[in-house]
Amino acid sequence: MPVPVPRQRATPVARPAVAENAGGGDLTLLVIEDDPAGTFTGPELHDASGTRVRIRTARNLTEAERLLTDDVHCVLVDLALPPARSGDDALEPLRQVLRIAPRHAVLALTPSGDAELAAEAVRTGAQDHLYREELDGPLLSRAIRYAVERKRADSVQVKLAESRLRAQENARLERGLLPTPLLQGSDLRFASRYRPGRSRALLGGDFYDTVRTPDGTVHAMIGDVCGHGPDEAALGVELRIAWRALTFAGLCGDELLSTLQQVLEHERESEEIFATLCTVDIAPDGRRAGLCLAGHPSPLIARYGRAAQLLPYEDGGPALGLLPRARWPRRQVELGGSWSLMMYTDGLIEGRSAGPGSPRLGQDGMLDMINRQLGQGLGGEELLEAAVAEVRDLNGGELTDDVAVLLLDRAGDGEGVPRQTRGRGARRRPPTPL
Repeated sequence: MPVPVPRQRATPVARPAVAENAGGGDLTLLVIEDDPAGTFTGPELHDASGTRVRIRTARNLTEAERLLTDDVHCVLVDLALPPARSGDDALEPLRQVLRIAPRHAVLALTPSGDAELAAEAVRTGAQDHLYREELDGPLLSRAIRYAVERKRADSVQVKLAESRLRAQENARLERGLLPTPLLQGSDLRFASRYRPGRSRALLGGDFYDTVRTPDGTVHAMIGDVCGHGPDEAALGVELRIAWRALTFAGLCGDELLSTLQQVLEHERESEEIFATLCTVDIAPDGRRAGLCLAGHPSPLIARYGRAAQLLPYEDGGPALGLLPRARWPRRQVELGGSWSLMMYTDGLIEGRSAGPGSPRLGQDGMLDMINRQLGQGLGGEELLEAAVAEVRDLNGGELTDDVAVLLLDRAGDGEGVPRQTRGRGARRRPPTPL
């Protein structure tokens, strides 16, 4: 026998002012049942809390799919619906509803004597079940609210789990894409720091690498793809991998950079994308190197007993991707017996020197900072960590650009590795790595 839902009382009931779809707000229920007499006798109902439930009815699943619009919050499906195919069990209507309404709360209407069917309906995916013979207005209204909130909570948990899984997968991927220096057999020491500009990212548009070829030459590279998104990060990884392969294939200087430009032109999404690059190839004896600059800041070098300074940069070429037939001259530089070489991207020098609105730090400001830190006895990983931290502090907050810094140093000829001095004639200090 159909169970009438109590009609609205003549005395108006005050409804709390709450947001739509929140607890106590108006809700829409889609009822799927084929009882010709109709289980529900009115288009809406209210409970004591003032919640209004608008009711739509469908006689079969085909009609229900047509009425299932975005403003429906909950679906009540009668498990007594006749099976669409012979052999279907009583839960088949529920399964079909869950398929066509994956984002909606679903209630199952079952006979009172079938507790096993009711429990199975919940295990199948319904938020709750209602017994037909016990159904009344307040119970239905309360069940709808609880089902909607439970579905919302379940959806939040699913999205949170998916977000955490994606973050873990992205972290593993990005860590795997960061380079592992190949310096076996070299007496050079290596250190690096990387800070992407994107929030919660591990990899940005900056890239670097260091390898030692069979002839004993150590090759180092650092670069920067314009932009900070995942596409730029992916292009940076492609350029780094291409650089490593071309270096092991014997390419160097202009020939290597010309080939890298072809890679960039083929892989970039827009002709406006370019990349700056700095490459250094250090001779097996460690005393001299070839330097190529493609629109990139010149490295910093600190020799034993002298202040840090920039390597010559007058002969640099344009950034990769700007000019189709550009050339990048390779300049020979003398390193000496004991030295430290710091390569960096412009994120290290483009931050502010004294908070928002102040001038950029620039290369001169970076030199002063590094020399001051050398004077404090910092070196190696500790120096790079302090440099990146101080640049952030000077900027007055997080840097918006990616930052990559790598450091190669060599102690040779019986000397310690370099330390900054305070002028000509200053005494040599005890050996401490940069």
